[in-house]
Amino acid sequence: MAIEQIRAQLATQATIFQTGGIRPTHDLLESWIGYVGWSLPEEQPPSGYQPLATFFLKGLPYVPMALQPFQLVTVFVDERLFDHLMEDDLCSYFDIRTYTTLEGLVKREWQHEQIRAFPLIPQHITNDYPTWDGGGIPAQLEEEILTLEHEEQLDYFEDIVEDLYPLHKIGGYPSFCQSGVDFGDDAPFVLQIASDAKARLNIVDHGNFYLFYNPTIQTWHVYCDFY
Repeated sequence: MAIEQIRAQLATQATIFQTGGIRPTHDLLESWIGYVGWSLPEEQPPSGYQPLATFFLKGLPYVPMALQPFQLVTVFVDERLFDHLMEDDLCSYFDIRTYTTLEGLVKREWQHEQIRAFPLIPQHITNDYPTWDGGGIPAQLEEEILTLEHEEQLDYFEDIVEDLYPLHKIGGYPSFCQSGVDFGDDAPFVLQIASDAKARLNIVDHGNFYLFYNPTIQTWHVYCDFY
């Protein structure tokens, strides 16, 4: 199989986000890191949690199937999280709120106490690739790549992967720092919150939070790794 065919089978779409660089508006459809600016009138931040991110899905260039019923996702993180990073599923230390409509939302000014808040600028990509041991490569394709590595000295990251995106991201593949995790086909990866120097967000050592969602039973899984 030619390298171009392997690329075509692996490459996928995602929406990645650039941090800052624009004057914030605090209007609807403006995503943020370190800030949650909208909620229902009766909602308050959970006690002991910090507002981590706001992702408006409406109008984004790409949203994975599992998240398409939603127009807004907001994320709060428990301050005790960093005492529990070795757990396989960190969902109990996150409060992830989803909204199927933007009607009735009210403005808030909930900002993380340690992170610098910035608006996020979305960008559509079509060339996101899986990390080698992150579970995103089909078994048959993995065998094909291993054969090429053995017979033709091919290198996966140099010869096949065009780019990896360890950024805030919706869709695509998780940009694992280590060997990765998989919560099954029913709970695909949907969202990544990355270490962000501009926002002064360092997840232990340049790590990421990976969010997986099961739309059938409406449950989340959260994983973290770092260097």
